[in-house]
Amino acid sequence: MGKLTQRTFFDRFLHSQASGSIVLILATIIALIWANSPWKGLYHDLSHLEIGFIFGGKSYQMGLSHWVKDGLMTVFFFVVGLEIKREVLLGELSTLRKATLPVLAAIGGSVVPALIYYFFNPVGPASSGWGVPMATDIAFALGILALLGDRVPPGLKIFLTALAIVDDLIAVLVIALFYTSEIHITSLIMAAFFLLLFYGAVKLQSRRPILYLVPAIGAWSSVMVSGVHATLAGVLIALLVPVRPKIDAKSFLDDITTALHTLDISGFTRAERTYATKEQWNLIEKIYLTADDMIPAGLFLEKHLHPVQAFVILPLFALFSAGVTINTATMASFPGNLSLGIIFGLFIGKQVGIVLLTWLSKVLGLADLPQGVRWLHIWGVSILAGIGFTMSIFISELGFKDPLLVDEAKIAIFIASILSGIVGFTVLKASLKGGHTPL
Repeated sequence: MGKLTQRTFFDRFLHSQASGSIVLILATIIALIWANSPWKGLYHDLSHLEIGFIFGGKSYQMGLSHWVKDGLMTVFFFVVGLEIKREVLLGELSTLRKATLPVLAAIGGSVVPALIYYFFNPVGPASSGWGVPMATDIAFALGILALLGDRVPPGLKIFLTALAIVDDLIAVLVIALFYTSEIHITSLIMAAFFLLLFYGAVKLQSRRPILYLVPAIGAWSSVMVSGVHATLAGVLIALLVPVRPKIDAKSFLDDITTALHTLDISGFTRAERTYATKEQWNLIEKIYLTADDMIPAGLFLEKHLHPVQAFVILPLFALFSAGVTINTATMASFPGNLSLGIIFGLFIGKQVGIVLLTWLSKVLGLADLPQGVRWLHIWGVSILAGIGFTMSIFISELGFKDPLLVDEAKIAIFIASILSGIVGFTVLKASLKGGHTPL
């Protein structure tokens, strides 16, 4: 069937990232134009529009932008958690040999940018932003790689995906450990209780969505008031979701075969009636439930939430986060140490860290380059990893209290991400002209 054959899960994942990155760019452009237009007051008012509810005589409300950043972005982090768990248990991080290269490359691509930023900002109010240049935006990086089409070696796509997922894991740990101002133990205990309820529903293999939804909402709300950022609840919940089938392949085939055979000899296909008997209906239901047990909940949720994340959540985040009003106050100290730390960290630090640690892994015999991947490809990917965007903006809003510092950081992130995207694409396009033969 050629190109009409069903695409693999990874191909669908890559495609959604490529398409989603276009929507993300459009949302960013709209935010920037809107925030610098005569209607910028409306943009500000909409971002701070209070939305909430009253429960037990108490009012719970947040601005619209906070609902996006603390609420919808939890789903984004939930999908990130599912990706991390899938790769660790089933994918490119499932064995020490396979995991070594992307893990060390991601560590290098996180530590070196943070050190460069610290070099520019060792003290002062900007010193807390060292986590900003550590992040890689997987949507944009994979989206640009997808523009190069079939010339990209599969091993390079997998390497970048695994690297970006480890990078996300590092970013999650950094947010949890270093960007939490105060912790309320009672709320964390409540969050642990709700997570335990969620885990109980998973172990009991309940088929009732309400038994998962209520504990998930409870865990999210408890984490939100605990002082730890609410979106981390999404990662914790994702780590409890199974990514393996409930039954093994042999049991699945045996049960399905037996049920189909019994259904066939029952006269199901020869009956003149248009409806099944009670016994036949029970067999059909058994086939359905057995097939359902063969589909891991984690992969099912990841597949169906990716379009929501790519085409709804991240564009909304960009719309309410990327709207920087560029004026004399914003540009008064630009470029300053903060912006230089971010730009050099993302554009230079990512290259140095990823290439250096990848080279050390190869020289020390800890890992090999993926098949068909050359050092020029690794360099090109290391440049693409400098596209921080979503996660970098997210961390900048956690790390800085002064709105002017946040705006300066966002402008620097835009510059570094655009530069990394253009240069990375150019390097990879030139290096892929010669095919996939390693040098």
